[in-house]
This record gives sequence, C-alpha cells and structure tokens, in this order.
Amino acid sequence: MKAYLVLDLSVNDFGGFRKYIAEIPAFIAKHSGKYIVQGVQPTTIEGNWKPERMVIIEFPEREKAEAFLSDPEIQDLFKVRHDTTTSKLVLADGCT
Repeated sequence: MKAYLVLDLSVNDFGGFRKYIAEIPAFIAKHSGKYIVQGVQPTTIEGNWKPERMVIIEFPEREKAEAFLSDPEIQDLFKVRHDTTTSKLVLADGCT
C-alpha cells in the first residue's frame, strides 16, 4: 500500500532553506519516493487551514517512508528545515 508524506510549511529563512531544497530530492529518490506536489501555494476550499506551501511525497509503501524519516544521513538536513521553516508533517497510508 502506498504511503504519503504531506508537508505544510512556511519558509522563514529562504537563504538557509536553499540547502534543503537542493539536497532533499536525492534522499527522496534513495527511498523510492517521488514528488506528487512540490512546494506549491495551495488554495483553501473549506475551513480555516491556510498552508503557505504544500509538499506531498509518495512512497511505494509505508516502510519506505519510515526509512526516509529515520535515515541517519538525512537528520542534519531535517534540522535545516526545522531551523528555517515553520512546518507540519503527517504520514498517511493510501488506499488499496
């Protein structure tokens, strides 16, 4: 079953965030992930959720997404994202 990482973020330091933008695609590919949505400005249709930027990454299975999230080589890069953005991240399983 496919799994999806959904990231809602606001960039606070674009200069610092550039490192993340440049390096994260290689780690996504390493874990068999692919972008479904990449940093777009979404349109809110209902409710008061107002994300500034949205990223959705598809993985062929939940275990690949979890391996991506726990990869020791990527932790410093995640720190860059944490230091330069305000973000929310969820992992959701797809439909069978």
